[in-house]
Amino acid sequence: MDKKTIKDIDVENKTVLVRVDFNVPLREVKKAKIAPAKVFEVADDTRIIKTLPTLEYLLDQEAKVVMISHLGRPKGRDPNLSLLAVADHLGALLKRPVKFVSDCIGKEIEEAVKAMKAGDIILLENTRFYPQEEKNDPDFAKKLASLADIFVNDAFATAHRSHASTVGVTKYLPSFAGLLMEKEVIELTEVMESPEHTFLGIIGGAKISTKMGVIENLLKKVDTLLLGGALANTVLKAKGFEVGKSLIEKEMIDFYVRYFSGNLN
Repeated sequence: MDKKTIKDIDVENKTVLVRVDFNVPLREVKKAKIAPAKVFEVADDTRIIKTLPTLEYLLDQEAKVVMISHLGRPKGRDPNLSLLAVADHLGALLKRPVKFVSDCIGKEIEEAVKAMKAGDIILLENTRFYPQEEKNDPDFAKKLASLADIFVNDAFATAHRSHASTVGVTKYLPSFAGLLMEKEVIELTEVMESPEHTFLGIIGGAKISTKMGVIENLLKKVDTLLLGGALANTVLKAKGFEVGKSLIEKEMIDFYVRYFSGNLN
């Protein structure tokens, strides 16, 4: 296997743009006499903890680390989906300051990055505050890439999305996998190429349409495939069950009936 990870490159004193997956649940902090704006804290830090090996490695190698991530599905700039709380939580985990910048492109970011020293770490604001992110807009991707010397993708859960912060930036920067990405790919390859039976697959998410390729591939390999999360609602609806106001993809119901009726129970 021809690896191309962060351990294959010299990152000392280089600015490294790291795509992390900090799409984590937040909860509102209930405090008396606080400012009108809502205050949040991280409710589940599992995804943050999993990326620590990559971040700690880069910092130990004296890199300048600039992190980008999305959070939720904002319609424009939404203070309830800011990554500020994540920066605070990450700083506590790393036991070092994590500077938060309240945007992901623009002069403020450029100046903050320019002022960085080796071993500094910054988290930029939610990339999905810009519609250009999900459109994989080349100008937006170029602005993100202009902040760094190297791009590292450590967000396995978003790697299938052709967005500016996952795919677009790779056209402008040397690109490498983070340690979490490497671990996920190795483990997934082992499972898919030489699985132990009984082989059970579990897949969830919001939309069954975005998982069709994965589901089709898994059906050829697993003994049983379990669907969970919101995408299971579409399957239940197609099988005649009432799902109330739960999220479904109406356009996928007929497709499910035609394609999956002989494959899934």
